[in-house]
Amino acid sequence: MVNTVGQAFREADGIILGSAVHYAAATGAATSFFDRLFYNLEPEAKRLKFGACIVSCRRGGASSTFDQLNKYFTISQMPVVSSCYWNNIHGYTPEDVYADEEGVRILKTLANNMAYLIKCKYQSTVALPEELPPAMTNFIR
Repeated sequence: MVNTVGQAFREADGIILGSAVHYAAATGAATSFFDRLFYNLEPEAKRLKFGACIVSCRRGGASSTFDQLNKYFTISQMPVVSSCYWNNIHGYTPEDVYADEEGVRILKTLANNMAYLIKCKYQSTVALPEELPPAMTNFIR
């Protein structure tokens, strides 16, 4: 499945990662999947593609999970798409989630912002930034 998603990622303009919250973090399955996906993809497949994440929880742990998932983007030179609040929605069942009116609004705003930024990228006459050569620093000397 990682290879299938990886190929779709290469062809996409952006990606939205999502996870339920378990112990104030993304689920183990989601973390394993995202780790493999981002590790296996070559840097140019990720660079300057838009990324966003959505977390769903019953009560707590959303902020730490939101932070965890956004790190996949920031380490990959991917602009992070924002909304009008942290991209989380609350509920124990699907019906509960739809009853979270604020959460639904946040996710609809996120979708609109993602679409807007992708359109801007293709309508812009501004050149994309040049890729700098890699540099590694080892602090253990």
